[in-house]
This record gives sequence, structure tokens and C-alpha cells, in this order.
Amino acid sequence: MGKVYVVKNIYDATIERLEKIFSENFAVYFSFSGGKDSSVMLQLANLVAKKKNKKFDVLFIDLEGNYKYTIEHVKELRNLSQIDEFYWVCLPLVLRNSVSQLSTHWLCWDKRQKEFWIRDMPKDCINEENYLSKYGWDFFISGMQFETFIVSFAKWYQKNHDKPVMCGVAIRTNESFNRFRAIVSLRKEKWKDCNWTTRVQTPWNLPIYNFYPIYDWETRDIWIAVSKFDLKYNKLYELLYKSGLSIHEARICQPYGDDQRKGLNQFKAIEPETWSKLLIRVGGVNFGNIYAKSLALGYMKLEKPSHLTWQEYTIFLLESIGIKNYDLMIHYARKIERFIEWYEVKKGMPMRDFGPKHLESQKKIASWRRCAKMILKNDYYGRGLSFSQTKRDDAELKAMLEKDEIENKIIYFNERLDKSDAKS
Repeated sequence: MGKVYVVKNIYDATIERLEKIFSENFAVYFSFSGGKDSSVMLQLANLVAKKKNKKFDVLFIDLEGNYKYTIEHVKELRNLSQIDEFYWVCLPLVLRNSVSQLSTHWLCWDKRQKEFWIRDMPKDCINEENYLSKYGWDFFISGMQFETFIVSFAKWYQKNHDKPVMCGVAIRTNESFNRFRAIVSLRKEKWKDCNWTTRVQTPWNLPIYNFYPIYDWETRDIWIAVSKFDLKYNKLYELLYKSGLSIHEARICQPYGDDQRKGLNQFKAIEPETWSKLLIRVGGVNFGNIYAKSLALGYMKLEKPSHLTWQEYTIFLLESIGIKNYDLMIHYARKIERFIEWYEVKKGMPMRDFGPKHLESQKKIASWRRCAKMILKNDYYGRGLSFSQTKRDDAELKAMLEKDEIENKIIYFNERLDKSDAKS
């Protein structure tokens, strides 16, 4: 199903969508990141809600590694007139670390690492000390996955309000094919046949929906709206533009994700004091700054040393990881072993060194190149090899995180002792 263009402009269409939502008896909240898309969505929602004399809530998950400008903008929009509850979440969640092949994840707001936090925890936030007493979030477990928290929060929100829920999400379909599919999918359940809504499967009878009010906007539309309607915006975008990034390249999220790692050098240039803390907080940051756009992290065309086969290169990568993180090497090796067994034993297909790229991308053949790509892209769960996330994976990840934190502390304090001895 392709895009169908209509005469109506995207601004009017967005206002109509928001009016439909606020005209119904929904409990409404918006997912906010401090970036341009969710910022515009939130302010337009405030205009419509004010017109209809409605209130809504906001979920902002603070992932610790934010620019100061982003936090200032979050505080600015926190005061919008129609916001009832602003959930500023600073809880220890497991996040992707795409800049290190030795430490594939990290734990934000880990109180055991308080000395190394990138920034101080904001006042009046939801944290480990008050989440139970303040909201009774018995669903939260320290170290849970970010994605799991999002789903669990939605279920709690629905149960707490005892009515159907609408969660506003600021995705735009022109940013990725997956986002486009989220809108046009023929299999999903929708609210009143609106393609810009998706029903979330829950164990309760009252439904939870995600809705996407700006799904058909382009990047330029965001900035046109900011200018035309005098909307507030994150001033960081001005600095990113002045530093040479186009409006399409500027990203504001936690800096270690698969997309955001390309902009790690932005931190170094724009907020050097934050950069110094990033270096200590998460492994591989400087490596990511240097190599995020290179072959080393599997971002560009995947290649290998010419004198090695893909099988030899995969084994080399495993052995290299094993020097620093033996548990992670075993984890990847087990994934590869099961991958080979599935194709060779169950499907009767031999393991190739490499195959046609279109067949590899469609996951129709087994090859060592696919295994190497999994490692280079820090694909911890092995999704590139058709694996899904398992409880065993999560348990092993938690154990590795705890072990890694202890080792990092030892290294850090030894370095401080060495510097102290050198001065004396």
C-alpha cells in the first residue's frame, strides 16, 4: 500500500486528528523526548486541548545522556497549560550501547554509578526512591528494558484511569520504512478505521491505542510550523545547524543508540564538559566518535580483511571480544552455533561463507557474513540471525552489566591512584 496524497494540508489534518481524540472519552497522554517532532506534536495538542477544555498527560523518559539545551526545553514545555501530569522518569533502564562491541548495553541512572552520572538527577522526577510511594509502579524492575517499560507504563496508565487510552507518538513515516509500515499495515487493529491509530494488545478489556498525529509530516514541515505558529523549540538544533548538520541529520536522543552514535562528535564540540563525562560513563564513546561512520561499526558497506574468509573473520571477532568480555563471546558463539544447526540440520541448507546480498538481507540463506555483521553491529539478541529476545539473554545481559560496572570502577580508581602517586 503506497502513499495517497489529498488536497488537505498536513497542519489542518493534524488538528482534525487531535480534535477527534479530544472529542472522545479517552485518557490521553503523549510520549515526549525533547526533540523537534514530539515538541511540535505536544504544542499543537495543547492548542486543541485548550480549545476543547481538555487535559492530557505527558511521559518523558530521561535517559541521563541529554544535552543541557534539551533539558531546558523539556522544562519549558512542562508548563504548557493543558498538561495535567508530567511523568519525568529517571529510572535505571537498560539501553543499547552501539559504540562498543565489548559492552553492548548500559544502565542509565544506576545509583551504584552515581559518582559517574553524566548529569545530576533533576528535582521532582520519578526515581528509584519514590516510584512506589508516588505512583505504586509495582511493574517496574530495576534494569528492565526501555521497550518493556513503555508497554508496562501504558498498561498501568489504562488501569489507573479505568477507561480507553490514547498515547500520542510523534513518528513520521518518511523517516523509515518500518514507521511507514506501522501506519499502513492491513493487519493491525485501528480505532474507527483511522490508519493513524494502532491498537496495542493488552490483557484488559479497555483498549490502549497509539496514535500518530504528525505521521505524514516531513522535516521541513516541522520547522515551517515552528516559524509560522511561533512554537517553542529546542535551541540545540540551531547549534547543530551551525556546526554543519542539515535539518535532516540533526538527532536528539540518548547518544549511544544505532542512529544517534553518528552524532557523538556533536557532544564533543557543543558541550565539552558533557563529553568528558560521557567518556567515563559508557565504554566505547571515544571509539564511537572516531569510527561511528566507518566500517568498524558496520555502519557503511560491510567489508573484511582481504586475506580472511568471512568464517575466519567471524572467529577473529569472537576471539577479540573474548579477550575483554569472555561471557559476551560465549553468548555470540552460542547464537551462531544454533544458527548453523537450524539451517544445516533442520532445513538441510549448508552454511556458506557468503551469498547473494539480497538473499542475506531477506534472511533466506545462512552465511558467515551474516554472523560477522551481527557482531559488528552489536546485535546482542541476534535479530539479524532471526533470533528474538529471550529471558536467558536478559539474565546474561544483567550479569554482564553488573560485572562490567565493577571492573570499570576498579580501573577508574586505579587511574586516580596512579595520578595521585605521580603528583606526589
